[in-house]
Amino acid sequence: MISELDTVILVKSRPDEGLRKGDVGAVVFIHEGGKAFEVEFTTLAGDPLGVLTLAEDEIRPVSARDVPHVGVT
Repeated sequence: MISELDTVILVKSRPDEGLRKGDVGAVVFIHEGGKAFEVEFTTLAGDPLGVLTLAEDEIRPVSARDVPHVGVT
C-alpha cells in the first residue's frame, strides 16, 4: 500500500515530462483512496522536475533491493 510521503518508482516513462522508467519520486497527495497519486520528482540535488498525477499502475513502492543510479546520456 502506498501512503503519502512514500518514495515510489516510476514504472512507465513520461517523455513529455522528461521522466524515465525507474525515476524516483515522493507521494505528496493520494486521490480517492489510491486511484491516483500526486508524485513530486526532483533531481538528486533537490531541483524540482515537476509534480504529476499518476495512476496506480504507473508507480510502485520502493523495495529493499532498489538502488539509485544515474543514466548515461
